[in-house]
Amino acid sequence: MATINSKKFIENMIPTHLKIAPLLLNGRPIVNISLNLICPYLTYKVKLLSMVYLIYLLTGIIAGTLSGLFGIGGGLIIVPALLYSFRSAQFPPELSMIMAVGTSLMIILVTVSSSVYGHHKLKNIDWKISRKIFTAILIGSFCGSFVSKQLAAKTLEVIFSIYVILVSIKMLMEVKVEGSEKQTSSTMYNVVGFIIGFKSTILGIGGGTISIPFLTWRGFPMKKAVGVSASLGLPIALGGAISYMINGWGTPGLPKYSAGYVYLPAVLGVVIVSPIFARIGAKLSSRLPQRQMKRGFALFLVVIAVKMIFF
Repeated sequence: MATINSKKFIENMIPTHLKIAPLLLNGRPIVNISLNLICPYLTYKVKLLSMVYLIYLLTGIIAGTLSGLFGIGGGLIIVPALLYSFRSAQFPPELSMIMAVGTSLMIILVTVSSSVYGHHKLKNIDWKISRKIFTAILIGSFCGSFVSKQLAAKTLEVIFSIYVILVSIKMLMEVKVEGSEKQTSSTMYNVVGFIIGFKSTILGIGGGTISIPFLTWRGFPMKKAVGVSASLGLPIALGGAISYMINGWGTPGLPKYSAGYVYLPAVLGVVIVSPIFARIGAKLSSRLPQRQMKRGFALFLVVIAVKMIFF
């Protein structure tokens, strides 16, 4: 019976055409230095793979926790973290950002399903409202993914960064518009739904930063607005993820284990932990000072946005 060289198997999981440029300290790779105490017998490539998956796990922990704490989509954290990890692995520069967006949508599809189930059990979702917006969101999602493919990588990064700054300003200002429930026409639902889907698939986010303010503006209580917004994340992520896989299929230079513009190892690494920590974040939200935490998080987002634009 043939034996399997486990070290060789792990090394082969790293795309052979990607040339990793290691960070050096006194002429020695930092990854080797940091992991030698733990696993001195492993090669540099295996240690690099370990570090990359550690980034994915940490991304899932942070994004899940913040999602539960603040009721926002994890894409605001997932996209910059994936972009950093893809650049570190020296993915082709023209593919790094669009793959971060496509991969983020696939991750959101998994995590939002758990959120929708929880909100449905709590009867926080008005499915009549959700159904009125679903079709327009799907159409917007498909259109947004096709547009993003035509954008230069740097343009996409700048658009994402500007959006993150606007979200940060909104969190700092704490604008509240909830009032009595108002009559809303199907035309308005369709227009807003298309905008939500279009914008979310370009940026790789779940859409809550538009859908929640819109629903509270129309007079829905916050709990119902959050529940409906969670349900709208399903067509956004589903339409977006499928579109990014189709649009990227067969693109030259894609790394191993990619389905179009979706990088499957990153999806696996993040979704292993993000749903668990989303529930932990939800529990913490009732115990920690929300105002101070939101302001701190908003400033953190500004730093991320500025770094993406200028560095």
